[in-house]
Amino acid sequence: MKKKNIIMIIAIVIIVILIGGLGYSYYLAATKKIQNPVATIEVEGFGTMKVELYPDMAPNTVTNFIALANRGFYDGLTFHRIVKDFMIQGGDKLGNGTGAPSLSDVKDGGSSDEYAIQGEFSLNGYTKNTLRHEKGVISMARSDYSQMGLYEEGYNSAGSQFFIVTEDNSNLNGQYAAFGKIMDEESMAVLDKISEVEVKAAEGSTEENAEVSTPVNPPVIKTIKVDTFGVDYGEPNTIEPFDYNTWFQETYGIDPSALSAQ
Repeated sequence: MKKKNIIMIIAIVIIVILIGGLGYSYYLAATKKIQNPVATIEVEGFGTMKVELYPDMAPNTVTNFIALANRGFYDGLTFHRIVKDFMIQGGDKLGNGTGAPSLSDVKDGGSSDEYAIQGEFSLNGYTKNTLRHEKGVISMARSDYSQMGLYEEGYNSAGSQFFIVTEDNSNLNGQYAAFGKIMDEESMAVLDKISEVEVKAAEGSTEENAEVSTPVNPPVIKTIKVDTFGVDYGEPNTIEPFDYNTWFQETYGIDPSALSAQ
């Protein structure tokens, strides 16, 4: 009888230990805080900017940026557009604002076809992104075809180009996919320094009111790397990009490049 009691007590103790262990495991899982990824943007001659990324705000946008950065896509590219008291823009492989990334830049075995991602902002029907475009916020650049009535085509046209806001700009809120923010004063000082470089109108520009935003000496992105702290963000969901030139020619029977050359 005593032996049976001892066995029962041992069994109860084991069960209690197991239940306690499981409960503690669930507690750790529930209370463990996943650290947001941090991008380190090193710019030749200017310094380094640390940027915290927010996957809870724009998950696919963050995944896309991480994939491009950690595969070396941004290394050696430039900040090709700088508008004082507004933003600095970079990440274009052509260096003139017209380039787009290829599937091979973000996916193993991907093709050379260009791609875009869907815009994660409220104007595009995505309501989870509440990040405001305050100074130091990083956001995705995209095309704007709204004058042609092509709204969704513009909303879903981001690829690799990004910009960092140098002054608060509420006009951008809900219209562009903000996905991170500069973390410290040292990084903010680097941003300010880049924003002050000498700029000119784009080569070949003939309009009197042409934007003066092309750096005389474009700041070079030495490297961008993202520390994910052990989290695998995978590959981004991509879509086929809208071909504006083909659309324009098929719609109006005119090559748009011929118009811009006049």
